[in-house]
Amino acid sequence: MNIPWLEIAGLSAAALSAVAAVGSWKSARTSNDTAVIVARIEQDRWHADLLPQFRINIERAEGDRATLSVHLVGPLPLCRLDEIRLAIVQSDDMTREARPPGEPTQEQLDAQVWGPFRFSHGADGADVDGRTVNPIALEVGAGRPFSIERTRPPHWQQGDDRGARWRDQWINRPMRLVLTCKREGFKPWIVPYEVEIPEGVRVRWVG
Repeated sequence: MNIPWLEIAGLSAAALSAVAAVGSWKSARTSNDTAVIVARIEQDRWHADLLPQFRINIERAEGDRATLSVHLVGPLPLCRLDEIRLAIVQSDDMTREARPPGEPTQEQLDAQVWGPFRFSHGADGADVDGRTVNPIALEVGAGRPFSIERTRPPHWQQGDDRGARWRDQWINRPMRLVLTCKREGFKPWIVPYEVEIPEGVRVRWVG
């Protein structure tokens, strides 16, 4: 019986070549996957390093109005933000849900700014509730003023002293903001910020 050694050798070589090819493909795929993971980690690190830094103060208070001064102070490599959206959020951690029938409705509760200040209606593109303004763009080192005013108690609150009770509820609470920041080529940044009410403003409110 003749054994086809040449055919066997050829098949063996082909099989080994196929195994090697599969091994090379798997190795290349693993290397590619690793490169993607490393690139994603590096991108996330760079995104975190560029987290926008703000300085926000309440200034030039007169009566019930004041100026909210928003400055983009860093980091320097960020250079600029193409879009900044400011939104006022509630100054406490209460969950407010409507209890029908009657007022207030959930829509009314959601529309009320639960805090010491809101954006002045009609200024800077503020919405009707005074919760948001038109988006802006800033370069690092630049700032922008916004007109703000004291909030008022909701109309469903009763009593001759409701104004004083509302003032006392928020006089020692910060003004809370959330800034949504965008720059081309990067995922958005969400930056919460608490603005302390200046002592002088609180004194005038009480006075």
